[in-house]
Amino acid sequence: MAESERFDTLLKENRIFLPTKSFRAQANFNDVHIYEKAAEHPEEYWAEQAKHLSWEHPFSKILEWDAPHAKWFADGTLNVAYNTVDRHLENGRKNKAAIIWEGEPGDSKVFTYDMLAREVNKAAHMLVELGVKKGDRVTIYLSMIPELPIAMLACAKLGAIHTVVFGGFSSASLKDRIIDADSKILITADAGWRRGGLIPLKQNADQAVDGTEIEKVVVVQRIGEAANVTMTEGRDIYWHELMESMPTTPFAPEPMNAEDTLFILYTSGTTGKPKGIVHSSAGYLVGANTSMRSVFDMKDDDIFWCTADIGWITGHTYIVYGPLSAGATVVMYEGAPDWPDRHRFWRIIEKYGVSIFYTAPTSIRTFMKWGHEIPMAHDLSTLRLMGTVGEPINPEAWMWYHQYVGREKCPIVDTWWQTETGCAMIAPLPGLVATKPGSATKAVPGISVDVVDQDGQSVAPGQGGYLVITKPWPSMLRTVWGDDERFQKTYFGQLRGIYLPGDGAHLDEEKYIWILGRIDDVINVSGHRIGTMEVESALVDHPAVAEAAVIGRAHEVKGQAITAFVTVKEGIETSTDLIAELKQHVVKKIGAMARPEEILFAAELPKTRSAKIMRRLLRDIAEGRALGDTTTLADPSVVESLKLQYQDKE
Repeated sequence: MAESERFDTLLKENRIFLPTKSFRAQANFNDVHIYEKAAEHPEEYWAEQAKHLSWEHPFSKILEWDAPHAKWFADGTLNVAYNTVDRHLENGRKNKAAIIWEGEPGDSKVFTYDMLAREVNKAAHMLVELGVKKGDRVTIYLSMIPELPIAMLACAKLGAIHTVVFGGFSSASLKDRIIDADSKILITADAGWRRGGLIPLKQNADQAVDGTEIEKVVVVQRIGEAANVTMTEGRDIYWHELMESMPTTPFAPEPMNAEDTLFILYTSGTTGKPKGIVHSSAGYLVGANTSMRSVFDMKDDDIFWCTADIGWITGHTYIVYGPLSAGATVVMYEGAPDWPDRHRFWRIIEKYGVSIFYTAPTSIRTFMKWGHEIPMAHDLSTLRLMGTVGEPINPEAWMWYHQYVGREKCPIVDTWWQTETGCAMIAPLPGLVATKPGSATKAVPGISVDVVDQDGQSVAPGQGGYLVITKPWPSMLRTVWGDDERFQKTYFGQLRGIYLPGDGAHLDEEKYIWILGRIDDVINVSGHRIGTMEVESALVDHPAVAEAAVIGRAHEVKGQAITAFVTVKEGIETSTDLIAELKQHVVKKIGAMARPEEILFAAELPKTRSAKIMRRLLRDIAEGRALGDTTTLADPSVVESLKLQYQDKE
């Protein structure tokens, strides 16, 4: 039987995978009543989980809820860096590996908890030397090198607020975030490695800081002379030179109120301006730490590898704060999965004995295209648990992952969550929940979710609707930085006190949740959320473009790909060269992950009589579906013309 036919048979059988007795027996969470207990007394449940952290001053309050604003453990104080690093020096993990780092060229470093603590202390002293105080914002623009988590933890130790900007973002995107956060300090590197080439981080940073309030740029020397960077006297200084002059004495962790801001992380929205998502200190850490113990069943001898970039929330929660607060050993890899060849990921698992592997469906679909022979050529026997994150996983990819990576012995935790939620919200507890390929299963204990219709009424099993979270949870976003009105309108504007994530979902007959994807104008490309308005604004910024409409269409590898419909100005000739130029213009304005997969030129765009662009119809055209209702269009012939043009292209 051909492989594709075999998968079809498995899927038609509606395969259900039960936790094995042996896995359940050793699982951290194996009480069958845990869901019921947490649902009946959610505040008490979260208070118990919060006791796994070390508190400077214990809390007596659990939740204060004035919808949509939540305060968790509000009279307690702690320090996040102490909880992720320092306390492990006192509990027997001092000489345990905290971070195992591998660079793309093959260089590597291991940081024990003791070594990591020393680096964080020196970095905290360094920031204070630069004038950083509690509550100040520090922007970090680095590739996946150890200085990135060290800088984050140093900020947390002294009470500064960090905002990490993904190293793939352009100078324009970096500048927007620096200005919005009002940062005075930028930490970057001379350059970074990616597929054997250099990412010009310092060059981008130089362009970004012009016209901002940045006073100092700290530069990590990752590449050296080959980066060919220019250092501006009085503003730029090398990280290693500063660190060498810092005292080695411990830096006293700043006691932080539970509700003090830990970090700001920018995420795309349906308007051109990114949203600065604000996460608290205690609530966020409680969520991150709890999910490590529950969803990922973290044991003291596990080697945990999350393949995400720390520039995204997945890396914040499941490379830095979650695993380190749980005393884990974390693998951190700098480069691409296919450098120098397509065996790189599997070699890393073999080399370090990775036991928990967490990656994206996009990556899994890419591995499928490369062929199962590649992972099968490696000894992956150390794996005991696997996870997926970033977007819904299709059942075929789930089954491939199960067979060729997990060798049919590893539970798979398919996790749904967002930048805004802070940690995994819908996912199976691997010792308790039977899994179905393609379903994130059910909400984790302490989280209350529902699927509702447009009137906010719960749908019956077998129906679909809007995914909602009906009660507050500790790791929820607190606001949008500098724009609380936007926070309220975006996330709680439709249903009072009910969080609307912007995803559609289907509830099957057994009340398992199947995530259907975005219901707003945000495109999920390989797990990166990109606002349509951001891409449209970048296109219209080009002198040849009069108007643009951007949609996401289904893509077998990326989950979604960006398709742009562009109207050029009078007198402009369309060509393949212009398409290439426009794609590169978007990369320059936003970053490579926002590059449109395809650009189609249109004499006109489909609009309603009130001049609103009908993106729904553009999605129908791009995905070859029957056109929806066109009665509200000002000129229905525009859609037919675009449909014919798209068919001719294919």
